Order: sequence, then C-alpha cells, then structure tokens
Amino acid sequence: MEEDDYSSVPRGETAGRIIRRSIFTFLQKYHYFTSTAALLAFPFAVSTLLLQAFLPSSLLLTFVQHRLRSLFLAAGFPPSSELFIILNLKLSQTIVTYILLLPFSISFLLIAKASIIKSFSNHRPAEEHAFSSWISLYKPLFRTQICNSLVILSANATCFSLIFFAFNCFDVLGISSPGALLFVSATGAVVYSIILANTYIICNLALVLSGVEKRGGYLAILKACVLIQGRTATALSLAVLINMGLAAVEALFQYRIVTAYRHALSPKSSMAFEAMFIAYLYSILLVLDTIVGCIFFKSCKTAFKIDQGDGHSIQIQIEDVNAKTFACLNTLIELP
Repeated sequence: MEEDDYSSVPRGETAGRIIRRSIFTFLQKYHYFTSTAALLAFPFAVSTLLLQAFLPSSLLLTFVQHRLRSLFLAAGFPPSSELFIILNLKLSQTIVTYILLLPFSISFLLIAKASIIKSFSNHRPAEEHAFSSWISLYKPLFRTQICNSLVILSANATCFSLIFFAFNCFDVLGISSPGALLFVSATGAVVYSIILANTYIICNLALVLSGVEKRGGYLAILKACVLIQGRTATALSLAVLINMGLAAVEALFQYRIVTAYRHALSPKSSMAFEAMFIAYLYSILLVLDTIVGCIFFKSCKTAFKIDQGDGHSIQIQIEDVNAKTFACLNTLIELP
C-alpha cells in the first residue's frame, strides 16, 4: 500500500471495518508477517509471558509496593480505601514490568514495528527484508517511545495529584464517611482510567505516525492528538479488542504452562514446545496490533484531509456570499 495513497481508505471507518481490513492486509503478506515480523517480536513476547508468570512472587514487586505504600500514606491517601489497594498493586506491577521489559521493548519490539510499518510504505518487496531500511525507521520510533514514556509518567502523576487533592479536600472539610470515600474512590478510578486510556491510544498512534513520517519526538505526539480528534471511540474499541486477545493468550500461558509446571514433578519437553507456540501466538497478536495501528492511522489521516478540504470549501462559499452581499449593497447605494 502506498504511503500517501488514501483513496482506498474510506472516511470514518468503524472499529469492525478496520479490524477486517487489518486481517485482510495480514493475510495478503502472511508469509512476511508470520516469519520476519513475528520472529522479531518473539523475544519480547517470551519475556512478557515469563514476567507475567513469575511477577507475583518477585522481590522487586514487594519492594516497590512497600515504597509506594509509604508514598501514598505520606501524601494523605486513606489506607482504608479500596482504590488505595488497587492502585498500589497495579502501579507496582506496571513499574516493575516496564523496568524489566524496557531492554526488549526498545530493541526487539521497536524493530518489529519498524519492519511492519516499512511494509506499508514501499513498493519493492525486497526492501522489506533489508535491515538498513528498518534502522532508518528505528531512530524516530525510539525517540517517540522515550517521549511516550515521559507522557505516560506525566499522565499518571497528574491523575494521582488530582486524587490526592480530592481526598485532602474531603479531609479538610471533615468528610470521612465510608460513602464519601467510596464515591471519591469510584470517581477517581473512572477519571484515572479515562485519562490513561486516552494517553495510551495517543502514544500508540504517535508511534505509528513517527514511523510513517520518519519524524519522532514530541511533534509526533502533538500530531497524533490532532489526528485522533473525533476518532477516540474507535481507537478505544480497537485497543480493547487487541488487549482482550493479548490477555487471553496470557491466561492460556498461565493455565497451560505455569500451572502445569508447578504441579509437574519433572518438566517435560512438550511443555517447552507448547510454551514457545503460545509465545509465538502472542507475537502474532503484537504484529496484528501494529497493522491495526497503521490502518487506523491512514483512516485518521484521510478523515483529517477531507475535513480540511470541507472547511476550505465552506470558507470559499462564505467569502463568495460576502462578496455578493457587498456588491448588492453597493448597487442599492448607487440607486437614485
């Protein structure tokens, strides 16, 4: 598919249509996506599944939980709130997962994404397998990934500041009933989820945009914020579908490998092959996620160009009407 050819991308595509187009694109280049791209993402998939399996018993997770608990208590967060327990656990898991997966995410995963984005933007199939062409896309992807991390960190800090401010306001006003704490906790959870979800979809779109336009950094994130206007619901639907698939594969790994390994007296070679197959399925979903991001980016850019054209057309019509009105007024003035 040509990089600047948007005639084949309908305006205002729904999430279901984008998924169907993504699957069709995946099947068109099935051998490339299931071999080169999937194998590049395979180390990241293996590390993610292994980390999800052994994270609950990690000493690093316990250490981070204790440090965050002390931080929350010092900030005035009520320890009796359910939101306190949930945020402490989820944020600790996110921090530990990000730290341990960082070497794989900025190397294997970004190179895999670069190879997929490259397949959308050139006419010569031989260049898809060229490592030098992937490296040319890797640099802007790397810069955008670093900026994405800072943006996500800022979004988390903003959410926690708002939640802490709300709890402190209730404390100053002397409102400490269980119903009030439950209301603030529920509201904080909803606001936190909405802000983080929008941040993640903007960062994912910025990553694809930086690969297509070969410009990384904060400028890609700002462009993604402009392109995604009016398409947030579609982006959230796509993110939910992909994350459900990834969560299903993670649950399959837990059930088939982790549970069997803990109950088995001696590990079998078949378990290792099954684990590799599940990790390969996970990498396939990661490839499909990037394909969905590319199709969604093209859809957003097409809608944006059409909207800009409609706005320009409306502006010309308004200027034309103003000119005719001005001519009519001049004619009336000149009449005796």
